[in-house]
Amino acid sequence: MKYIENLDDLLALYGEPSAAALKKVSPVLTPLYAKWIAASKFCVLTTIGPEGTDGSPRGDAGPVVQISDAQTLLMPDWRGNNRLDSLRNIIEDGRVSLMFIVTGSNEVVRVNGRAKLTTDTELRAGFERKGKCPETVIVIKIEEVYIQCSRALLRSGLWAGNKPQDLPSMGGIIAEASDGQAGGQEFDRAWPERAIKTFW
Repeated sequence: MKYIENLDDLLALYGEPSAAALKKVSPVLTPLYAKWIAASKFCVLTTIGPEGTDGSPRGDAGPVVQISDAQTLLMPDWRGNNRLDSLRNIIEDGRVSLMFIVTGSNEVVRVNGRAKLTTDTELRAGFERKGKCPETVIVIKIEEVYIQCSRALLRSGLWAGNKPQDLPSMGGIIAEASDGQAGGQEFDRAWPERAIKTFW
């Protein structure tokens, strides 16, 4: 198998990006970028650290982040599995990327920047849900924000309304990955109720 191993060969294969692809990048949240991100309840947070990269799904009942100012996003770290992959990486290497998705939209907004963690009481209180606050808030300083065209989501038919078929369950995936030490059918049976109880 032949691999592409230098930028000249890569650029010769694909050619130049369009003006729109270059011009859509902003170092700050414009009003429309802010409006778009404020509508997003789900994003993927990507971090990098000594052990490699990590992509973590993040979701909330309302906006998945709060917009503090034109260059600052605030993301609560709600209860998870306590692996802390993203948080460990942020401590080690603050570079982050986020991919914001809005249900029904075939476009995606992407943010690249640097993040830090805080336990600031006032910031944590700003995310209070049912008497609970996140343990930490991820403070993201935007370096660039841009919208991604709809091709990927259109190709996938993500919002076509078709229910996925023959997908493995979360319990099944965990059981396979752990050689049966965790997950399984009991995990799947208990998960829906447990998820609701531990949203916040």
